[in-house]
Amino acid sequence: MKLGINEATCKENSTLEKDLMLCEKYHYSYIEIRLDMLKDYLKRHSIKELQNFFKTSNVKPYALNSIEDINFCTEKQWKEIVALFTFACEMGQKIKNPYIVVVPTMGDDMIKKTEKEIFNDSVNVLQKLSDIATPYGMKLAFEPIGNPRWCVRNLEQCMDIINAVDRGNVGVALDAFNLFLYNKLQNIDSLTLIPAEKIFVYHIDDSEDLPLSVLDHCHRLFPGDGVIPLKAITQKLHEKGYDGVASVEIFRPEYWAMDPDDVFSLAAEKTKQFL
Repeated sequence: MKLGINEATCKENSTLEKDLMLCEKYHYSYIEIRLDMLKDYLKRHSIKELQNFFKTSNVKPYALNSIEDINFCTEKQWKEIVALFTFACEMGQKIKNPYIVVVPTMGDDMIKKTEKEIFNDSVNVLQKLSDIATPYGMKLAFEPIGNPRWCVRNLEQCMDIINAVDRGNVGVALDAFNLFLYNKLQNIDSLTLIPAEKIFVYHIDDSEDLPLSVLDHCHRLFPGDGVIPLKAITQKLHEKGYDGVASVEIFRPEYWAMDPDDVFSLAAEKTKQFL
């Protein structure tokens, strides 16, 4: 697998310019660009400058993050999602970024939704986004999140939806922490449900050892520093023939307070053991 990093890992104390420089310094092959950080970059630079960087660098763009809360939208919310998603498609096409991560809706009311309601709505919105993405040559990576407040929580549910969507440009984003949020990944064999060609994105991250009732995204850790069975996950992906990117994605305030140089260095060092 190839080493990548998601800009969330230093999002509070870095910029896209700095992240690109640090990717080169610590020999990352890929970067996942956050859309908010891309918009900030474009206040100071042109998209042409970003294109030129990728033309001359060993670092390449991999997945734009992220289009969130795509389910059960009001008309106003859907218009905003379509506008942001179209922007992501336009930028992705220009910089040759292949994937856009799309995330199911989060909220206390999601607990009340039935599986049928979630299935039908997810298939509908993913097909609509697939239609928008197709002319741009972009692909959607749908990311299940195990916490009960998200409406698509596990791989079985996610793959049922993706199979029903039945589009070549719709696949899955696997995030080790988000998988762990669902029963602490006791269903690790569910990874066998995913055809290798449908694994679009793999986020590698670890977790503190806390009860699920407490565990949240701020408890993510560098790979190897926690209790997620990353070796077993990565081995299963390897056995399926996945040789794509393992991208570090961490939302930890402690890391946001660190020098980004140290974060990029440590993330590369700790992740390479799993590649």
